[in-house]
Amino acid sequence: MNDSFSTNDSLEVNGKKYRYASLARLGRQFDLRKLPYSMKILLENLLRHEDGIEVTDKQIAAVANWQATAEPSTEISFMPARVVLQDFTGVPCVVDLAAMRDAMVALGGDPTLINPLAPAELVIDHSVQVDSFGSVHSLDENVEIEFERNQERYAFLRWGQKAFNNFKVVPPRTGIVHQVNLEHLARVVMTGTKDGVDWAFPDTVFGTDSHTTMINGLGVLGWGVGGIEAEAAMLGQPSSMLIPQVVGFKLTGKLGEGVTATDLVLTVTQMLRKHGVVGKFVEFFGNGLRHLPLADRATIANMAPEYGATCGIFPIDSESIAYLRLSGRSEEQIALVEAYAKAQGFWHDESSPEAEFSATLELDLATVKPSMAGPKRPQDRVLLGDMQQSFEAALAGLTVGRKPRDVTVGRFEGEGGSTSVGHDASACAAGPHVPKAPLRDGAVVIAAITSCTNTSNPAVMLAAGLLARKAAARGLKSQPWVKPSLGPGSLVVTDYLKKTGLLHELEKVGFYVVGYGCTTCIGNSGPLPSEISKEIAEGDLAVASVLSGNRNFEGRVHPEVKMNYLASPPLVVAYALAGTIDINLETDPLGVDRDGKPVYLKDIWPTNKEVSDTIAGAINPEMFKDNYADVFKGDSRWNHIASPDGNQYAWDDSTYVKNPPYFDGMTMAVGKIEDIHGASVLGLFGDSITTDHISPAGSIKKDSPAGRYLIGRGVQPKDFNSYGSRRGNDDVMVRGTFANIRIRNQMLDGVEGGYTVHIPSGEEMPIYDAAMKYKAEGTPLVVIAGKEYGTGSSRDWAAKGTLLLGVKAVIAESFERIHRSNLVGMGVLPCRFKAGESARSLGLSGRERFDITGLEDGMSQEATVVATGADGKRKEFKVDVLLATPKEREFFRHGGILPYVLRQLAGSGKAA
Repeated sequence: MNDSFSTNDSLEVNGKKYRYASLARLGRQFDLRKLPYSMKILLENLLRHEDGIEVTDKQIAAVANWQATAEPSTEISFMPARVVLQDFTGVPCVVDLAAMRDAMVALGGDPTLINPLAPAELVIDHSVQVDSFGSVHSLDENVEIEFERNQERYAFLRWGQKAFNNFKVVPPRTGIVHQVNLEHLARVVMTGTKDGVDWAFPDTVFGTDSHTTMINGLGVLGWGVGGIEAEAAMLGQPSSMLIPQVVGFKLTGKLGEGVTATDLVLTVTQMLRKHGVVGKFVEFFGNGLRHLPLADRATIANMAPEYGATCGIFPIDSESIAYLRLSGRSEEQIALVEAYAKAQGFWHDESSPEAEFSATLELDLATVKPSMAGPKRPQDRVLLGDMQQSFEAALAGLTVGRKPRDVTVGRFEGEGGSTSVGHDASACAAGPHVPKAPLRDGAVVIAAITSCTNTSNPAVMLAAGLLARKAAARGLKSQPWVKPSLGPGSLVVTDYLKKTGLLHELEKVGFYVVGYGCTTCIGNSGPLPSEISKEIAEGDLAVASVLSGNRNFEGRVHPEVKMNYLASPPLVVAYALAGTIDINLETDPLGVDRDGKPVYLKDIWPTNKEVSDTIAGAINPEMFKDNYADVFKGDSRWNHIASPDGNQYAWDDSTYVKNPPYFDGMTMAVGKIEDIHGASVLGLFGDSITTDHISPAGSIKKDSPAGRYLIGRGVQPKDFNSYGSRRGNDDVMVRGTFANIRIRNQMLDGVEGGYTVHIPSGEEMPIYDAAMKYKAEGTPLVVIAGKEYGTGSSRDWAAKGTLLLGVKAVIAESFERIHRSNLVGMGVLPCRFKAGESARSLGLSGRERFDITGLEDGMSQEATVVATGADGKRKEFKVDVLLATPKEREFFRHGGILPYVLRQLAGSGKAA
């Protein structure tokens, strides 16, 4: 390690000395007083990793001399201290590492050279589905089904836990990865030994889920990356990035009565999306911080992907320390965090100088009002009082191809508080008793308290319980056509709900614990009762879900639900009681009580004091210590899963886990970035194509290419499980890429789903079938899209599937940060239309043949595209080549990050 600026210093805490890279020492040579907190963390990271090759003194000086308003142009290397994974994205990561061990052997190397260098912790939280609900037995039934469905995946992860050093697994039925990270895994300040010397340094993290940013609320810098970036970090490869701009978000005042952290984060999301923060850091500051509990900060940080930022970070202050103590961290660790933060100038209090930012937004917390977001994007905030009007407007946009709704018809017959909502396991399959009155547009068929965004926040979770208590006292229950579910983000949440008696109150109105995982927010909402599904199909109904989640993209929550709204947990309960979105909760009653009197939301909404008093008496450090004491151990079901031994995985005939083809035929020779000739368009898409549209997610239909493949392998449709659970099998995943039921390929008129037109035959077929036909013909492929291509979760399969379909380049008007990076990491070229140009403005139909030239082995920042129609007419235009850094160009020449890393390790013979 180099130390060009003589910043090595020592810090003594708890009677132990640590070396650290001192920003105070660097401050003697550069003025760091107004440097944002997040930039200080980047600066420390560079100082500690300076080697003159990956990290140079020039990079350090560039960050120290950061120009707030300058356009990002300087490349730096960032090395996170650890990696956190969830099982949907984590399984393919471990699959790739296992495949790299095999490839290492094929190259003549030692397979045990492939190991995570940085601590890697995987939390199994994405596999549980809401099959059973409405019963005290629902949790056990869903977990039992989860283990039955995922035996092969879990056996593979247990092998990985034994085979790889520095890799741990948090078993099922523990919690949501980001909440477990916040409550237990995060260190805030880490320690480690290098060359026999003990070091202290900031806890920084990459996560294979975009909501990794939740940990920013605790002052930990980290963000979501694709699985391929995470694997590279695990293998000791720094991540190349441009020095970002940092947008300051000043918070003043205090939230008003009846306003929740959910209302706040939806307001912040809308403001930042409007401002534009893609590729930027967002940093929160201002005197309003003293009124924001750590859980509220984590709620805001969690939704950084929704407002488009790389991160949304808060500084370390006394509230951070109070949370560490509340969550059961050791006093030694707490002392280290405080001492280190103060020594480094990371500590924030009212005397701290205000940093300089690239731009600044401001929000008076007192102006925030109760809100929701929907029906299909998290940034589309709607005031609670405007929800009914907003629903009517959204419904009007769904009239194409369906019978117009009679808007004069009132709400459901039979509504009120007297209907039974209980279910048992057998009733789940058949569905609950449903009134004879037909469902209408706007019926709430799913009401889910779910997702790390809100389940980590005691204020909104306890508010939901208090509202349920008041509703139950008046005789209200969830309407019988509603599928209610409660997915606590950790065992701690269940503990404090039980301690306060509010878990029982939630059960009274239909909300029983269904599992510890993301459930509805990632599409694991399970089947609707058959009667409900039948009525939706027969009436072509636009029914709704209300969930306390962070994502409500089309087709994500449930394939039969067209309208999806994000809301705070107490509002989720309220809409379950009402049973419809087609209502104004500020003026209309939720239902009638036992005496026939109307019950309004204002009658049962808990006061801020009720919530704060309940929190004060409900939560203590022992809850956290007890629940996380044996967090990696698991229950008897986990420990009884048989798994193989050995340094290399014994691949079998599993339809869940398969050796991927990324390293087939690989040699030590490095290729070049070649021009693309004679490419056909696989799909022509519009704006806001999300990774949910691209990456396989949700259920697998039996008549889909993936379904036909599984049936051909002897898997019955009832055992298909989900795409997410089969991310370890490329044969399944490639068949589901671009197969979302709501995706619209503009090469086809009025068709939804994963279909395209094969050129030149003109035949319409599933995208996978067309891709294989093109592959047999030797035809390369391109994808064309509009703005915000690849928004959403950091799904590596959105890039992996694109590659395996034979796509060589994606041309879009703009890209979301993570997906652009993932495309590069898999060897797919991202290109951007010039400003003001688009497929529409250029008159592209998608039926042309494309040549992309002038790439100059990746050195050119611009390429020429020629689109030639069947009539021979040519359209020529320029595009920007989005290989952002020299390191990305190097990755691309190797065919992606993983081949690059493998060649480096095979060539050096050094362990990773």
